[in-house]
Amino acid sequence: MYAQDAFQAQRSQLVELLVSGSLEGFESVLDWLLSWEVLSWEDYEGLNLLGQPVSHLARRLLDTVWNKGAWGCELLTAAMQETQADRQPPELPGCWEPHSPHPARDLQSHRPAIVRRLYGHVEGVLDLTQARGFISQYECDEIRRPIFTSSQRARRLLDLAAVKANGLAAFLLQCVQELPVPLALPFEDAACKRYLSKLRTMVSAQSRFLSTYDGTENLCLEEIYTENVLEIRTEAGMAGPLQQSPATLGLEELFSTRGHLNEDADTVLVVGEAGSGKSTLLQQLHLLWASGRAFQEFIFVFPFSCRQLQCLAKPLSVWTLLFEHCCWPDLGQQDVFQVLLDHPERILLTFDGFDEFRFRFTDRDRHCCPTAPTSVQSLLFNLLQGNLLKNARKVLTSRPDAVSASLRKYVRTELNLKGFSEEGIELYLRKRHREPGVADRLICWLRATLALHSLCHLPVFSWMVSKCHQELLLQGGGSPKTTTDMYLLILQHFLLHASPPDPAARGLGAGPLRGSLLTLLHLGRLALWGLGTCCYVFSPKQLQAAHVDSEEVSLGFLVRAKTVVPGSTAPLEFLHITFQCFFAAFYLALSADTPPSSLRHLFNCHGPGCSPLAGVLSKLRMRGSGCKEGSVAALLQGAEPHNLQITAAFLAGLLSQERRGLLAECQVSEKALLWRQACTRRCLARSLRKHFRSIPPAVPGEAKSMHAMPSFIWLIRSLYEMQEERLAREAVRRLDVGHLKLTFCSVGPAECAALAFVLRHLRQPVALQLDHNSVGDMGVEQLLPCLGVCKALYLRDNNVSDRGICKLTEHALRCEQLQKLALFNNKLTDGCAHSMAKLLACKQNFLALRLGNNHITAAGAEVLAQGLRANASLQFLGLVGNNIGSVGAQALALMLEKNMALEELCLEENHVQDEGVCCLAKGLEKNSSLKVLKTGGRRVRWKQGDQPGGSCTLPGCLTTASPPLGQKPSCRPLKRMTPSWKSGSEETLSLRRKLRSSATGTPDSCFDVSWSMFISVCLGAGHGFGSQKRDDV
Repeated sequence: MYAQDAFQAQRSQLVELLVSGSLEGFESVLDWLLSWEVLSWEDYEGLNLLGQPVSHLARRLLDTVWNKGAWGCELLTAAMQETQADRQPPELPGCWEPHSPHPARDLQSHRPAIVRRLYGHVEGVLDLTQARGFISQYECDEIRRPIFTSSQRARRLLDLAAVKANGLAAFLLQCVQELPVPLALPFEDAACKRYLSKLRTMVSAQSRFLSTYDGTENLCLEEIYTENVLEIRTEAGMAGPLQQSPATLGLEELFSTRGHLNEDADTVLVVGEAGSGKSTLLQQLHLLWASGRAFQEFIFVFPFSCRQLQCLAKPLSVWTLLFEHCCWPDLGQQDVFQVLLDHPERILLTFDGFDEFRFRFTDRDRHCCPTAPTSVQSLLFNLLQGNLLKNARKVLTSRPDAVSASLRKYVRTELNLKGFSEEGIELYLRKRHREPGVADRLICWLRATLALHSLCHLPVFSWMVSKCHQELLLQGGGSPKTTTDMYLLILQHFLLHASPPDPAARGLGAGPLRGSLLTLLHLGRLALWGLGTCCYVFSPKQLQAAHVDSEEVSLGFLVRAKTVVPGSTAPLEFLHITFQCFFAAFYLALSADTPPSSLRHLFNCHGPGCSPLAGVLSKLRMRGSGCKEGSVAALLQGAEPHNLQITAAFLAGLLSQERRGLLAECQVSEKALLWRQACTRRCLARSLRKHFRSIPPAVPGEAKSMHAMPSFIWLIRSLYEMQEERLAREAVRRLDVGHLKLTFCSVGPAECAALAFVLRHLRQPVALQLDHNSVGDMGVEQLLPCLGVCKALYLRDNNVSDRGICKLTEHALRCEQLQKLALFNNKLTDGCAHSMAKLLACKQNFLALRLGNNHITAAGAEVLAQGLRANASLQFLGLVGNNIGSVGAQALALMLEKNMALEELCLEENHVQDEGVCCLAKGLEKNSSLKVLKTGGRRVRWKQGDQPGGSCTLPGCLTTASPPLGQKPSCRPLKRMTPSWKSGSEETLSLRRKLRSSATGTPDSCFDVSWSMFISVCLGAGHGFGSQKRDDV
């Protein structure tokens, strides 16, 4: 009774403890109580209600446990202690009884350990249970709802096993027993155990809460973290004709065995654009390790920030780096360090923001002694190469532009972080705004605002939308369209929150800017100086030199940085690197100290496509021109190219015609603004002309082609930021190409909006190739304005679904120029077949449709066949790698009887059986146009007397050999290949002689074989017919 009284007296504190962490912590408490049988199954179901606030559930739990008596209260306290301490649950018994009479009870008794064992493997277990028929597709989809974490999915699978009587519980017991057991510690030394406990506590404290960009909120990372799209990066030269789309990974699969570039390397490289969520991904990794829920193959995890490391001027060793700049061992420093050296395979080092490390990677200087001090860059580079702590795993994050070819030699796996999917954007906003109706209103508004919705695939923009949701929802005028618009909106948000707002004010007027102009210029000067010196964290002395005082810091644009030197004062940094670039651009646009002529250095920056020698020579010329140290020109000279490009785009947006009035009202000289605006336009035009002049002349007989570099995308983005139609029209006036290739250029929805804004002014049609990017449905929608000038559109590997293609085809009906669509390796299903069929039936100048490696079945093939019956122009149809089967082949065979325009039909990898192939052969009897039919090497078995049309007898099984490795197949393959026959009949030998005679140069017209026999041989030829990459071009 005394325990119950004390329990009741501490009720408010217990509620606070239960809700102070995350929902994961509350559910962990329920796991312990279920395993100890404090809660019955009915109690648990009443406490596991989706959508209920954790505080309500916590109070209901306290009521339930109090009614159990003193023993229940004591066990609840013990469960909370286990959860708060993040202790490992007791390990599973060595073996289960092979035929346990109560498998569901066993699952419940060991629930905490089973949940942790399933974490990281739950997706595979779900696939296995569904394949065995224990759960339905609907139940599997319910468990995999995006709102659930891996632990929550594991719990819901266990909940399902408790109520199903089909053997699921017994099957799960067997699966869990077979899952890999976390490796045991390789040491038992007390000093090492104490150090490990300290390291876990430190990493957990640093990663448990996510500080927002403005530093004003601390959010529980588990409650706000939203998975980004993480793909294995595909190299341009590795793209084959039937290659699947890049594999998408979960965070737990960061060290998977797929996509290895160098098996001997130890570094996993995660690349992503600025604001794509690289730092948050690493923070989630650290939290999962510290809480013991993932990455337990590593005993030690050491997190580092590259922007902090570059501030270290003194030489340091591996000892110094790990102990003095991460976590210091209180006991036995030498013993702990020896364990690290003896077991490097159990160490994980993470380095965030390599693009902000001012030293360029080199492998010339070798340093192999872990105790000898060296420079910070030498230490980092030798760690990445494996000269130090070989076999220790490293994770490096960076923007793509900062990764050189020499660094990639030492990369084991390269992953591409692409930001939020459309579902991820909505999930993030719902997690940020739990108030009733707010998230729904914001999401509906965002869906109706395509330009801003396209920006939000980068988490930094989703944060801005969340931060400024009131201004956006109440805004009477137009919504932000460009990146500059969005940053000006967040600037307004901060300024209005720092001073009482004017109730009559709407939008970003000159008032807030004029009142804070001096402060913004101080911050801008600091930002520009930081970019020019590659400095991203600022000491109090540097703030004082830039005249930034505490009142200006309090506006919120500068936040405290995590220091790498224990005990020292934490320096300040801008909210994000993009904010630093924005303030630098603001300074360049408005400062009286900025000569217009210096802006040319901003637009002459050398991107990654230029040779290193070009960048060095450019800097030498600028130094020889007498640039004063600390001047704007000198600072622009020293900045990193990728930061200069972001700054240049912001400057173009600030100096646009639309913003001219706003800046002029800030008491800035109108003449100076006009000069800077004219200089920016000239620089943009000059850079584009230089780019166009580099296009090689066309090959005789082919259209002139231009393979654009990422710097071209940056120039187009800068033009888009200015939002001036005349300037865009003038920019592409001299672009005389028939094929514009932008593959592997990180083109997302925002870049698609910029491309459409500029390319729609082209004077002649162009084939636009955007393969291997991140266009998606939103990007397709953004491209629609320029579809009228496209004669062909290639969107291979772009994560496009039915929704985007339906909008594309609807718009294409009104585009006379468009004749070809390539949609290889996307997410298309039968849902887009009706739109495609309508396009084929109505558009009588359409020539080629490539739909390979999608998810089209027989139903979709039947619909496409209906559209093709009325089409008199399509020459090529590619359906490689779908699943149309024999039923779909039969529908296409009936179409061939009516269609007399189609010349090539590709059906490899479609599970077409013999009956489907026979139907195709019969359909060809009435077809006179088809020249190439590929079915992927089917071995066709003809029965005696059952051959199509009775034109010949093909006994046995026939097939033909593929061309030699490395030899490009001919468009007339019968002259290239020797058939291989399984029978020796007279008819077979006669046909073989005729085929061999063709190899000596006999023209095709000399073949004395019926068309039915000819196509029968073609059906076995597989890749031998037509160009092997016809569906890939």
